[in-house]
Parts: sequence; C-alpha cells; structure tokens
Amino acid sequence: MKRFVEGADRSQSVLFPERLDDYIDDDNPVRVVDVFVDELNLGDLGFSGVEPAATGRPSYHPGTLLKIYIYGYLNRVQSSRRLEHEAQRNVELIWLTGRCMPDFKTIADFRKDNGLAIRRVCSQFVMLCRRMKLFTDAVVAIDGSKFKAVNGRDKNLTQAKLKARQEQLESSVARYLAELDRADREPGCLPEVRVKHLGQKIATVREQMQQLATLGKAMREAPDQQISQTDPDARAMATSGRGSGIVGYNVQAAVEATHHLIVAHEVTNEGHDRHQLTAMATRAREAMQGDTLTALADRGYFKGEEILACEQAGITPLVPKPLTSSSKAAGRFDKRDFRYLADRDVYQCPAGEDTPRRMTCDENGRSVHVYWSSACPTCPLRSQCTTARYRRIRRWEHESVLETMQDQLNARPEAMRVRRQTVEHVFGTLKAWMGATHFLTRTMPRVATEMSLHVLAYNMKRVMKIMGVKPLMQAIMA
Repeated sequence: MKRFVEGADRSQSVLFPERLDDYIDDDNPVRVVDVFVDELNLGDLGFSGVEPAATGRPSYHPGTLLKIYIYGYLNRVQSSRRLEHEAQRNVELIWLTGRCMPDFKTIADFRKDNGLAIRRVCSQFVMLCRRMKLFTDAVVAIDGSKFKAVNGRDKNLTQAKLKARQEQLESSVARYLAELDRADREPGCLPEVRVKHLGQKIATVREQMQQLATLGKAMREAPDQQISQTDPDARAMATSGRGSGIVGYNVQAAVEATHHLIVAHEVTNEGHDRHQLTAMATRAREAMQGDTLTALADRGYFKGEEILACEQAGITPLVPKPLTSSSKAAGRFDKRDFRYLADRDVYQCPAGEDTPRRMTCDENGRSVHVYWSSACPTCPLRSQCTTARYRRIRRWEHESVLETMQDQLNARPEAMRVRRQTVEHVFGTLKAWMGATHFLTRTMPRVATEMSLHVLAYNMKRVMKIMGVKPLMQAIMA
C-alpha cells in the first residue's frame, strides 16, 4: 500500500533490540511513581515483607506492589484483577515493575495487609507538598460527601425498613391465604399446580419473616439501631435528592484554597457533618504545620461546641448558621431581630423594650441564659413576635464566639464561594474517577485504605499539573 504510514514487520529480527526504557518518555508520570516509591523508607512506614524471608519461595518486594497500586489509581484502575492484566500487557506498568507480573490475589492481599502503611504513604506525599512550599495560604475548605459502599439498600436494615418489610410480607401472606380460601370454597376455580405453588410461597414468606425477626433483634441491639449485612460498617445516609439515599460512608476532606490539594481526609460512617469540624481542622493544621488556620465549611458543620473548640485551638472557623427558625417561617420576628447589648447583658426587642436575663438553665449539657421582657403581654407587636404570653430568648454562655464568627463572615462575603469552588470540585473529580460503584472493599479500615490511594493519586496529579513531571522528580530526590 502506497502513501500510508506502514508498521514494522512482525517477523523481522533486529540485531540490537530496543530497550524497554526507550518506550517511556522522560516526562511520563510513571517515572514520578517510580522515584516517589524508591525514596520511601517502607520499613519505617510499616510495610510487611521489606526484609525477605530466609526460606521459602521469594516474595515480591512491597515497593513493587505499591507502585502497581499507585499507578493503577492514577489511571482509574482499582480492581486487583484488572491490575493483574495491566501488569502483563501495559508497557508503562511492565517498565515500572521490571517485568514483574504478580497475580490478582497477591495484589489484593498487599492492600488488605498493609492498610495503615498505605495511609501513611498518602501522608508522606502531603509532607512532600509542604516541603515544596505549596501550602502558601493558611485557608482550607472542609466538606463531606457520601460514597457508596459494597452494600445494597436491600441489605441494610433500619427500624422504618423493618416495619415496612414486615407489613409487606404480612400483606402477601394474607393475599395468598385468601386465594387458598377461595379455592376451598369453589373447588376447581384454581389449578392444582397453582394451589401447590401458593403453599410453597406461604412457606417461603414465613421463613423470610423469621429471618427478619432475627435481624430485627440484632438491629435493636446495635448502637445506632441499624445493621448492614454485606458491609457491617456501612450505614444508610440521606443525600440531597429526595428518595436518593445510599448505603455507604461519609468521607471528610480538608482542601487548601491555593492549589486545591487535599491536606487531610477521613472516612466516617456518620450521616451528618456536625461533629467533624474540629477534628478535620486540627488535622489540616497539623499537616500544613502552620500557626494559624482559617477553616471554611458549610451550614452542615454548624455546632456551637465545635466552633468553640476551634477557637480555643487557635483555628478561625467560618461556618454560616442554618436558618431553621420556626418563627421566621411563620412570618414572625426571629432571634436576629433582637439586638444584644453586652454592656448591660440585655436584649433589645423590635419594639425597643429591654429584655433582661431572667434565669439560667442546663440544656443538653449547655449552660443557657433565658431573657424575656415584662412588657410582652401589652406590646403592640406581640402578634408579630410570639403566640405565647412572653417571647423568651435563649443565649448560650459562649454565644459571643458565634457572633464574632458571624461578623467575620459578613466581612468576607466571598468565603462561601471560595469554599464551594475549592472542595466540591475535588469530590466531583474523585467520584468521576471511581465510577458508578465508588468503593470496592468492605469494612471501614479497608475503605479508608482505598480512599487514601484515591487521595494520593489526586494530589499527585495536581502537583504534576502545577510543577511538571521533571521538577517534581527533582524535588522528591532532593
């Protein structure tokens, strides 16, 4: 064929064979993986098998298996079986491993047996980013997102699901029994095969009801009144879409605002974020090793005790308060319409009356001051304020911390836009890489290991995009 680019003759012998290294460009990302793992002290990180056994069949070096996993997650190949195939046919992976081709069981066992060490490797890359001065701005955005576990919704049981399934099974039994009664009253109306089939279905449903009763007992003994049959650590969690809840994990991430690198992450199975602010902000500051830190989070993280703990730790949280006032929803004044005068410890109501402190009580372990005015019964604005005789205003003893934070938020109207642009894009990217199934492993320790590999791959790609492959390799070897 003329005028076409022709390939090489497969049967042609060459005198000097080409080197495998010739197929890998100098700026190929696989070289970063090779250099990064070679520079790690795998023994100090806790990897098993660093020192070979004196007897028995030689094993693969943990560095080789770690390279396979990092390369796989960089290229959206998370399955151990797919990694086995790639090690046999992918030129980059053949170069990276030196033609080592472990089977899928060896690859899977490495991830299972070295979970903590792999999570430390992710932290090592964050430390590398810090040494390269990539954390220039002490601002992080914190958020959580729901990731699907290896546990279908039908294999997760809550109190509401248990009741609904029991009612469904009882309804099925009643329907089958009604058909059998009709067959007894009107012989010949149902074929004999159908009658026999109904009897089998009734027996099957009653067996399912016994299984549900056993699962219900185990569910009621669980701390959170919930049980998952496939992945025992997974939990049912609500998502933003109506009726679109999933069974999975709530992954927390702290992303620095300059280069959008993930500086800290955590896998939890709590369905909300209210208890995560202090822990995530503290971990982010430790990773960045700065004296100060500003943590941006959405309304789901608003909790007085968490915000106070951040302030006491020297961290500046910026979290908007949820707008959940029932008075405002009903068209009446809410707490924001009452102005607190700290010098006199009174609230001034919309009618201009002073509302002094009347009592202090304990509410769920919090010391709360209660204020109300004697003028409430005769106030002309009472119908716009309350349906009770007096409008009572409750003030937490550390309410000034929340007011200071609100003033800081008002002075930085762009804070929530920065938070959204910083952290939500990261979660969208990670979920796109994971595909429809998200996690492939079960139980929280293994899921945490899998998440660390995703975070390591994300950070490595980001730094290669920011610095380039060759400068990053030089920084790793420095």
